[in-house]
Amino acid sequence: MAPYRNTLHDNFGVDYVIVYRFADSSKSRNPMARLCLTRPTLAAEAEASRNFQDLVQALAKVGLAIEVRNGENCSLLVFVKVASDERLNNAVYRSRYCRVKDWLYGIRPAQPDRETQNSLTSQPLTEAERYRIVHHLITGPKEEGNAAIIPTHGQWKNVESIFPLHDHTFNKEWIKKWATVTFLKVEDLDEIRNRFGEKIAYYFAFTQSYFAFLIFPAAFGLSSWVMLGHFSSIYAVVNCLWSVVFIEYWKRQEVDLGVRWGVKGVSAIQEKRREFQHEKEINDPITGETVQVFPATKRLCRQLLQLPFAVLASLALGLIIATCFGIEIFLSEVYNGPFKSILVFIPTLLLTALVPTITTILTQIATRLNDYENWETTDAYDSAMTQKIFILNFITSYLPVFLTAFVYVPFGSLIVPYLDIFQLTARPFAENEKQLATPKAGFTINPARLRKQVIYFAVTAQIVNFAMETIVPYLKRQGFHKYKEIKTERASKKGAAAPNVAANDLPEEAEFLARVRNEAELDVYDVSTDLREMVVQYGYLTLFSVVWPVTAVSFIINNWVELRSDAVKICVEMQRPTPHRADSIGPWLDSLGFLTWLGSISTAALVYLFSNDGLGPDGTPADIKGWALLLTIFFSEHVYLVIRLAVRLAISKLDSPGMQKEHAERYMVRKRYFEESFGEDAVELPPPLDRGKITRSSLEEEARQGSMRSSSPQDHFWLRQQSWEESLSTAIGLIEKMAPAESKKQQ
Repeated sequence: MAPYRNTLHDNFGVDYVIVYRFADSSKSRNPMARLCLTRPTLAAEAEASRNFQDLVQALAKVGLAIEVRNGENCSLLVFVKVASDERLNNAVYRSRYCRVKDWLYGIRPAQPDRETQNSLTSQPLTEAERYRIVHHLITGPKEEGNAAIIPTHGQWKNVESIFPLHDHTFNKEWIKKWATVTFLKVEDLDEIRNRFGEKIAYYFAFTQSYFAFLIFPAAFGLSSWVMLGHFSSIYAVVNCLWSVVFIEYWKRQEVDLGVRWGVKGVSAIQEKRREFQHEKEINDPITGETVQVFPATKRLCRQLLQLPFAVLASLALGLIIATCFGIEIFLSEVYNGPFKSILVFIPTLLLTALVPTITTILTQIATRLNDYENWETTDAYDSAMTQKIFILNFITSYLPVFLTAFVYVPFGSLIVPYLDIFQLTARPFAENEKQLATPKAGFTINPARLRKQVIYFAVTAQIVNFAMETIVPYLKRQGFHKYKEIKTERASKKGAAAPNVAANDLPEEAEFLARVRNEAELDVYDVSTDLREMVVQYGYLTLFSVVWPVTAVSFIINNWVELRSDAVKICVEMQRPTPHRADSIGPWLDSLGFLTWLGSISTAALVYLFSNDGLGPDGTPADIKGWALLLTIFFSEHVYLVIRLAVRLAISKLDSPGMQKEHAERYMVRKRYFEESFGEDAVELPPPLDRGKITRSSLEEEARQGSMRSSSPQDHFWLRQQSWEESLSTAIGLIEKMAPAESKKQQ
């Protein structure tokens, strides 16, 4: 096995750090909630000591070396590494020998090597594989010889987190390199995969592919905006075609990367959830094994609760968004009194305060509902949870634009007279009733409202999200450190300050321990959050970019920055993520497909509604022909289905490095099987038969031997020519003898 190279020697060979909080076992990730300025009770100390003893023994039993140092806020830092190279080799061999399962599931075309040494030396041990193996030793089930330590669960309630340490040398080089390049090469993705695992590598691969594909709609959209204007049917068709090509290309790209990284089809190997509660045990009629099952019909009945959840989410979020939408229209287009320029921000403030709160509550409900559905595997659980989260994000992200495009624009003149119920928001500032009166007739909608709203989500919202994702966490962390210093200083003045955690640090360890304590306070990175952002952004492009064709220009700039900021976020603002295997971006791919389909419908509807130079129905639905709108949607959807089928068929015919590698591996498997079954000489000619010189006596001897054997016609038939040389000689003689006379004359 190639030796593992720890590129950051200051990490002292540490594989993982376990944070054990002996006084405050709060599960909150908020550092403010974890300040420890009072001494725990004797009973709490005794229980913490017993639990820590169990922790140390569990780690030692699986062959892990342990070192303990003092941590922040009544915690201990437990440093863990594999105790010996022999133990590491055993763990690596067991992990790689388990690839028999990969082979059986078709993930790997070749059967794994049975020889231990060959299995260890067949490929180098990457950091991601090492961290994944050690993490499995710590958290894997006891039945497989692991410690089964799950943070904050059961007897491990005092274990707050388990995380690997950052390689700061690599991080600095990575950020510096990415700051100077525009496009990532496949080798860059390989490096991410080797460091952080396939799951995170797939996110960066998707974002990079999306960024590269945005070049065309950005250039074409800018040209359309200059020459064709808004709501161009040509742009709508091209944008729909681009969306289909991108999705089908990414599906092929996922397969290629899966083959390259050796994880194609790895999602077929399902990891059972520890929280799964079986209802009964049955014997598998095929394998004879005892299988724990939960009735599918019972789970289906529980899944039906998603319907009222979707209705509840739609009503809760939809009511808030629609109410703020009505208030905003009233204040901006009806109210004509003092402080109008300030009051128009009331809906924004309400949305900022209410939507995140309601979304958090609904997310908690979705999580409880997902737990209640009792999914057997982790992948199934994550997929179901992603679907619920997508519903919430769909409502909060796209409903305001849908309301403007399909409610305000067609029905504005009918709705505005009823907006007087929102007079309460401006009544304290109005000078007279006339400033609050809603027009009963003659109201004209603002045709630029939809375009301004799309520009906001395409530009302003992207900047705000970047600030909330990158700048705000940094400011929060700095504010927490300042708050902690002030709190400690005040406690020391009163004589109740906790001991300095670094007081007993050895000089050669001081810098290292300070860095570890800082990393222990960082948040856990969730790649699903970044994937969700990209999917939501893609939705704006497919659903509403026909309103403002320059949308892709904003997104391509944002995504260049996003790729680099995400790298900085992983390296600086988050704990180093634990590597996980994956063969795709997961259920988010289904969300992308849904948005592409819905985009073909919404784009067609928008082009039809605003076909009159972009003015739209002008607030009155009288000019809208329902049959024409439905026919437009029907025709657009079926064109989309035909295009998708054609593009999918065309891409399937294209070759790629990944497919070539897979074909080569499968060919070598077939060749190896053939050679093992029939021998290496199975395709070679048999050696010539040495019969010596043919004489009268030899012919008589053959006749005598033939008379001693069976004398059936079949035997005589096959004894006429006793080798392939004799058959060849006989055939040549027959050809010469039977050739036409003209051919012989020409010769």
